[in-house]
Amino acid sequence: MTGAPFTGVFLAFDYGTKRIGVAIGDAVTRAARGLGAVPQDWDKIGRLLAEWSPAACVVGLPLGEGGEEQAITKQARQFASELQQRFKGPVHLCDERYSSRSARDDLRGARASGAMTRRVREGDKDSAAARIILEQWLAEQNGTKAPA
Repeated sequence: MTGAPFTGVFLAFDYGTKRIGVAIGDAVTRAARGLGAVPQDWDKIGRLLAEWSPAACVVGLPLGEGGEEQAITKQARQFASELQQRFKGPVHLCDERYSSRSARDDLRGARASGAMTRRVREGDKDSAAARIILEQWLAEQNGTKAPA
């Protein structure tokens, strides 16, 4: 994004073989919020793209602890490539190491504090991971640290 103004809203995707977590965030606050999880359904993803009209999309890239690619890494890259073809806009990859673990910890903390009063549902972790991925990516674009 060098040279261009960094503005607008962004959609992030935490790719999984069963569900895809989705989050929305913006460049002004560099904060994001989960939108839930969707099945691998291009019609539903297309509706999200139409509803939010993002400036760009971010896809989490699942790498091993040492940065090595895994079997799911190739699938996430294929998803990002297909997303770029369908979206016709910029799609960025973001290292998502530890995002699922952080998402689990965040959800556990929200339940323990009473901020989340219902039980954690299928897809909550995926959506929370997408939020973490997007906040990390937004922070990297501004050269700042992601919000805690």
